[in-house]
Amino acid sequence: MDAGVVLITGGSRGIGAAVARRLGQLGRRVCISYHVDAESARAVVAEVTASGGEAIAVQADMVQPDDIGRLFTTVDRELGTLCGLVNNVGILETQCRVDEMDAERLQRIMTTNIVGYFLCAGHAVRRMSTAHGGAGGAIVNVSSAASRLGSAGEYVDYAASKGAVDTLTIGLSREVAGEGIRVNAVRPGFIDTGIHASGGEPGRVARLAPSLPMKRGGRPEEVAEAILWLLSEEASYVTGSFIDLAGGR
Repeated sequence: MDAGVVLITGGSRGIGAAVARRLGQLGRRVCISYHVDAESARAVVAEVTASGGEAIAVQADMVQPDDIGRLFTTVDRELGTLCGLVNNVGILETQCRVDEMDAERLQRIMTTNIVGYFLCAGHAVRRMSTAHGGAGGAIVNVSSAASRLGSAGEYVDYAASKGAVDTLTIGLSREVAGEGIRVNAVRPGFIDTGIHASGGEPGRVARLAPSLPMKRGGRPEEVAEAILWLLSEEASYVTGSFIDLAGGR
């Protein structure tokens, strides 16, 4: 991770923004993608730059293959050699049961949370793999504790999409382990970010905190530290692994 560029999808808020800020403090070159919130993306870029890093923000819709391709070529052109990808984009929708979900909702969730991750991983591998002339690198997928807890009565579809991310992590790690690329995942749970408002309950973490062994929600910065470690050479013998950050649950 020490020489190249790190791309963070969905880097304008929450965990992605926290990762970008920490990389900026280390003087790194960073690209963040965003979907619609250009103002927040610009603010993160300014923070990264002010702390000594270099950053750009690129608008890209993770359900559009052309947008994803443009995102990666922009990184190539404006920042240089990619050495790290943080697959962080994720959406959820209003809490409901499986028998209340329609096909349109499921399509939105699965396309963004699964197809987008696969496409970004493919672009990263084509740049980083020694089999393609690259110098190696690291991919960190942002999964969720929901992948093992199921999110019954709230968003089983989101949980299922993150289960697919777990499978991607294991399978891809084995495909490219001999090509200089490490692939790992973090599984945050109950982190204070804006995503809970998308599910219709902005205060969800506060509601659930008393039921957690640690009796509190987590902070995006705590997840960011785990991601930075997985990107770094300090994790040079770690691939196909998961770090759970869910307060003990």
